[in-house]
Amino acid sequence: MAPPDSLYRPRPGGLVARVTSSRIARFHGNRRSLRWERDGPRPPKLRDSRSRRDPLAHSGLAMFTDLAAPGADVQSLWRSARSARCEAKSCQTKRISTAEAAAQSHTGQDAAVQTEQGKDALQDFQQEVQVDYTGLLSFLQRVEDAVIKELNKNWESRAFDGFEVNWTDQNETVLCLHTLSYPEAQDENLQVTSVSWNATGSVIACSYGRLDDGDWSTEKSYVCTWNLDRRGLNPQHPDLVMDVPSSVMCLAFHPSQPSLIAGGLFSGELVVWDTSRTEDPVIWRTGMTDDTHTDPVYQVHWLPDTKHRHHSRLLSVSTDGKILVWREERDGRLALADGFTVVAQQIPRSTRLKKLAWAEAAMGVTSLSFSPFDPHVFVVGVEGGYSLRCSTAAQTPALPPTGSSVPLRAPVELAFSPHAGPVYSVSCSPFHRNLFLSCGTDGQVHLHSMLQTQPLFALQVSQKYLFCVCWSPVRPLVFAAASGEGEVLLFDLARSTRKPTVSLKQALSHCPVYCLEFNSKQAQLLAAGDAAGTVKVWQLSSDFTEQGPREVNHLEQLASESMD
Repeated sequence: MAPPDSLYRPRPGGLVARVTSSRIARFHGNRRSLRWERDGPRPPKLRDSRSRRDPLAHSGLAMFTDLAAPGADVQSLWRSARSARCEAKSCQTKRISTAEAAAQSHTGQDAAVQTEQGKDALQDFQQEVQVDYTGLLSFLQRVEDAVIKELNKNWESRAFDGFEVNWTDQNETVLCLHTLSYPEAQDENLQVTSVSWNATGSVIACSYGRLDDGDWSTEKSYVCTWNLDRRGLNPQHPDLVMDVPSSVMCLAFHPSQPSLIAGGLFSGELVVWDTSRTEDPVIWRTGMTDDTHTDPVYQVHWLPDTKHRHHSRLLSVSTDGKILVWREERDGRLALADGFTVVAQQIPRSTRLKKLAWAEAAMGVTSLSFSPFDPHVFVVGVEGGYSLRCSTAAQTPALPPTGSSVPLRAPVELAFSPHAGPVYSVSCSPFHRNLFLSCGTDGQVHLHSMLQTQPLFALQVSQKYLFCVCWSPVRPLVFAAASGEGEVLLFDLARSTRKPTVSLKQALSHCPVYCLEFNSKQAQLLAAGDAAGTVKVWQLSSDFTEQGPREVNHLEQLASESMD
C-alpha cells in the first residue's frame, strides 16, 4: 500500500523528499529542520539553536542515518467504500436489472378441449373462425413445386441408411407356440413329410407319409390343416383332414389364393385341393399318363402364368430326373405344358458321377429353389450330391429323347462342388441374387455363390442327415436347418459363421426333423414337422426377426470376402 500523501510534499520551486518506512520516525521528529526553503539556507542563529536541541548534531551522525522504528499502519478507505456500495467482487460491471415483460397474447380462449362445451360457446367460436380459402389455395399453389422438390430430395436421401428403430422390447427366447398332430396318422406311424403356410399366414398344412421304410405306394395318407387364428383351436383336431390314397411327399400353398394347395404323391401324381370345398376338395390332378412322373414327387412349386395373369402353373420335380411344368385344364386335369430333364450328358465331365455310365442318363432331382431376382434361374439338388444351376430359357434338347408329349430340354448350366451324399434341400437367398444354401446326408450346410463352383464355406452341423435348409424371409443373415438328430437349428451369420446360434429340440425321442418353413406373413413363426408325426410352431425371438443395420451389406461383404 502506498504511504500517505503527507509523506510527499512538494514545495514551490523546490524538490520532493522521499523517505523510506525505516526513517519515518526520525523524519517526523525533525520535520521542521528538514524543510528546504526556496529563498536559500536558514540563518546561522537558527542552525546553532538546532544544534543545541538536536543531540545528533553533537554525536557526529548523519541526518538520514538508518534507525529501527515501528511501521506505519494506514487503513484502506477504498475497500470500505466498495463494501458500502454492495458491489460484487467478482463482477466487473454493475448488477443488471431485469423485469418479466414477455407475453404472446393478452387474451386467451379454449379452441379444443376433451370435455364437452356448451352449445352457445361452441357456436360463438365457430362464428369467429374465418378461413381465407382463396388465400390458402394461392399459398398452396405457390409452394407446391418447392414442397415436391424437397420431398423427392428426402426420398432419395441416404442420411438414415442403417438407422435401426426398435420400439418393442427385445425377446431373446424361442418358444414352442403350438404342437399340432393328427392322432389317427400317428397311430399308423406316419411321418410329417412336408409343411406349408397359406397366403395369409394364418393356416398351416402338413402332409403325412413315410420317408424311411414300408410299402409307401399302398399306404394311405392324409393332408391336415389348422387355422392358428381360430379361437377354438384344438392342436390334436385339425380343421380339415383330406384322405389321400398314396403317401404325400410334398406340399405347397398357392402364393395368392389361400385355399389352394398342391401336393406331390409317392405314385408320381400331382393333386391340387381347394380347402374351401369340404365335400370334394380335389379340383385338379395329373392322373397316371405317359407324362406323369415315374418316381415319387419330392417338391412342387407354383409359377406365375405369363399368358394368363390370374392363372398359375405348377412345377414338380422327381427322382426320375424330370422337372415338369403343368397347366390347368377345364376338365379338372393338369396337362403338361413344358418340361426339363437332368441327364448325365449335360453335366461337365469333371463333375460327372463316377457311378453313372454314359447310358444311365437320368439323375434323380430331390429339391428345387427359384431365384427371387431372376424368374428364369433356379437351383436343383440331385441324388448324386451335386447342386446344379439351371435356366428355364435353356433350349438344348435332352438326350436321349423321352416319350413325353412335350419335348424336354436340358436346363443345367453349372455344377457346383458336391456334398458327400445326396442333396436333400436347396434354398436361394431372398436378399442376394447369387447366394444359395444346400444340405444333405453328410450333415453339412454349404453356402454357394452361383458365380463359382466351390462353396464359400461349409458348416458341419450334424453327425446325421440334414433334411431341410431354408433362408429367413426377413433377416438376410438368418437361416434354419432340420437335422436327423431331432433338432431345428437357427443360424445367424452376424454372430457366427461356424455354429448355430440356437438349437431347438423338436422331439425327445431324437426323431428326425424332415421339413420346416418360415411364415412370410408372420415373421415370428417357424413350422417344423418330424418323424413322430407332430408339427411344432416355434415363436422366434426378435433377434431372428428384426433386421439389423446394414445387414444386406454384411451379406454382400461375406460373399465377396469368401470369394477372394
